[in-house]
Amino acid sequence: MRLLQQETRSGPPRRTALARLTDDWLTALFTAAGPRTGAALVAVGGYGRGELSPRSDLDLLLLHDGRDPAAVAALADRLWYPVWDLGLALDHSVRTPAEARRTAHADLKAHLGLLDARHLAGDRGLTTALRTTVLADWRNQAPARLPELRDLCAARAERHGELRYLLEPDLKEAHGGLRDTTALRAVAASWLADAPREGLADARRRLLDVRDALHLTTGRATDRLDLQEQDQVAAELGLLDADALLRQVYEAAGVVAYASEVTWREVGRVLRARAVRPRLRALLGGGRPAAERSPLAEGVVEQEGEVVLARTARPERDPVLPLRAAAAAAQAGLPLSPHAVRHLATTTRPLPTPWPAEAREQLVTLLGSGRPLVRVWEALEAEGLVTRLLPDWERVRCRPQRNAVHLWTVDRHLIETAVRASALTRRVGRPDLLLVAALLHDIGKGWPGDHATAGATIAADVAARIGFDAADAAVLTTLVRHHLLLAETATRRDLDDPATVRAVADAVGAPGTLELLHALTEADALATGPAAWSSWRGSLVADLVRRVAAHLAGHTPEAPGPTAAEPTAEQERLAVEALRTGGPVLALRARTEPLSEGTGGDPAGAEPLGVELLIAVPDQPGVLPAAAGVLAVHRLTVRTAELRTVDLPGAVGDRAVLLLEWRVAAEYGSLPQAARLRADLVRALDGSLDIAARLAERDAAQPRRKGLLAPPPRVTLAPAASRHATVIEVRAQDAPGLLFRIGRALEDAKVHVRSAHAGTLGANAVDAFYVTGPTGTPLPDEEAAAAVRTVEEALRARP
Repeated sequence: MRLLQQETRSGPPRRTALARLTDDWLTALFTAAGPRTGAALVAVGGYGRGELSPRSDLDLLLLHDGRDPAAVAALADRLWYPVWDLGLALDHSVRTPAEARRTAHADLKAHLGLLDARHLAGDRGLTTALRTTVLADWRNQAPARLPELRDLCAARAERHGELRYLLEPDLKEAHGGLRDTTALRAVAASWLADAPREGLADARRRLLDVRDALHLTTGRATDRLDLQEQDQVAAELGLLDADALLRQVYEAAGVVAYASEVTWREVGRVLRARAVRPRLRALLGGGRPAAERSPLAEGVVEQEGEVVLARTARPERDPVLPLRAAAAAAQAGLPLSPHAVRHLATTTRPLPTPWPAEAREQLVTLLGSGRPLVRVWEALEAEGLVTRLLPDWERVRCRPQRNAVHLWTVDRHLIETAVRASALTRRVGRPDLLLVAALLHDIGKGWPGDHATAGATIAADVAARIGFDAADAAVLTTLVRHHLLLAETATRRDLDDPATVRAVADAVGAPGTLELLHALTEADALATGPAAWSSWRGSLVADLVRRVAAHLAGHTPEAPGPTAAEPTAEQERLAVEALRTGGPVLALRARTEPLSEGTGGDPAGAEPLGVELLIAVPDQPGVLPAAAGVLAVHRLTVRTAELRTVDLPGAVGDRAVLLLEWRVAAEYGSLPQAARLRADLVRALDGSLDIAARLAERDAAQPRRKGLLAPPPRVTLAPAASRHATVIEVRAQDAPGLLFRIGRALEDAKVHVRSAHAGTLGANAVDAFYVTGPTGTPLPDEEAAAAVRTVEEALRARP
């Protein structure tokens, strides 16, 4: 215990000391219990490597010559039981050398463990002979075993994901973790190929250090770095916070993952060459054929499936060569040779400022290459070339994003956005600006304050450095500063309000910039994750872009108020029927097509199929909370909600009608009946259905599960969003009944909801409500602030 608490013995010294203490204890047990010949105690796996974390399993093999099975069984009992008595986890086996060899042949994992066999006690000759035969078998069987190991690693990566992008990574099993470092050791032991050594040992040490700290803080043998443990683990390691911890883990995982990719590529190349070489030698009379070199660009060639430097290349005289080689590799869909990248990193001179035109063109070519960009960019990053080209990249490199909507770290998200933007370059007049904006749009996330504001400053500097003129630099600055503008406005603002269109037009400034911003918005959303884009969001953004484009072109029609848009034929029919009957009228239909169709997104990015629900109700208090509450009672999850007021002059009663358009999904897969929904809505409006009580009963019946603590809700005013109404924005954790609670709070605040725009993004709800006072005008400042407080208090209270 003292050893575990000694800070001076942390890291490799502590692991070595733990292994030595364990060795001494087990050796004493063996010496007291067993014969000195005919049996040996052998450490295998991680213990064999001397890498004992505080809660590691003990991997032990009792090796014997098979002459006295009864004595060996008794020896095993006297070894294993003391281990179990101490509560230590034990992975043990008892075998003869022949049995161990047969097991290794049948079980790849057992073979890997035996590659690290280390003698502890007893007959050393048994251990030495086993190590020799097992290692010889591994090298002889490498052409068959290494593809099996590669498939095993790929299957594990599929199950556990990429360590360098996970918020709660498994340090051992995820791709880029400790299992991969063990696999790389096995490849090296085969003598068939070897991993890049630069930084690999340090990366493995850092991952082991994190696992040690995780074991100490949790008191458990775990490899999963859960969110709730990260601050404690960071403190144990002397790091600033959980983000600093994750960044260190991601950096180490990136080194391991890159080494794995390079190594397995080399294994494949060697195995292919071994299969082809005998036939070529026969054809050439025993000579060794020279590798073909196909030119790709100035100073860049392809050789054996990799991009390498030409023999005539002079990196010390050609500062554009790294970008040219990278662009050529990405355009060809080939990997960059790690040797070529390392040579470029050590010999190429820095680019002048501003960059020459060719350098800027090569960067744009690289960014526009699509999916191959990812692999090539990672190769450049592995040797520090990216931060040399773009120093501001260092702040976003391996930076975690603690947002369930985001799939990637900040740096990988930027690359993924460029990949997505590359598919949209045909839609814009300046694809170069689109691609560079995609690379830079979140560059400000490494700085304090609003990332879009900080990013705009950085983008202006980068644009000038890489050689864009003042006009293009201004466009890039605008794109980065306003990269969230279209999506936020389209989903949170009333597009029929002229103030909405004017605000966007004033921010964008020109039709060409609007065109670029539209494409950047889609690329950014698609690169974020499946929840961030759909055909619905795409149609809202497209509608906003159309209106703003018309305004910029000077063709804006005479603008009505924010709720004066003409209803569709179906909406008008329902509104007339609602006025005639005096009650709610519903239209319900199931969606049967993927929502991502035509958006450029992957099929996996489609939103779940659900139902579209249109409700028309004569204008009266309480409609929004009543409708939202009924949907919650029927276990319908609200994806989006739109509410607006429609006036029907000349219709029955000449009254205003509230139109509510919902996109909902059944929580348990069963669609509701429209008649049942209508009946409950009638009851909710007349007060005979106590929505709050029903939701409270259901909430009380749900078990309370420990999970991620969500940030508190945020309710704010958007003072310049509309001249016709006060706009209240709500951002909160999505939950059943959330919109009901918001609507009821607005009723309690004695405001009238003229229109509402509600949507969810992953686990977050982002809603905007256009409200007025009794006279139909915006609220005075004090009443608006009071309404905000009322909503915020309602959301902070436990439902």
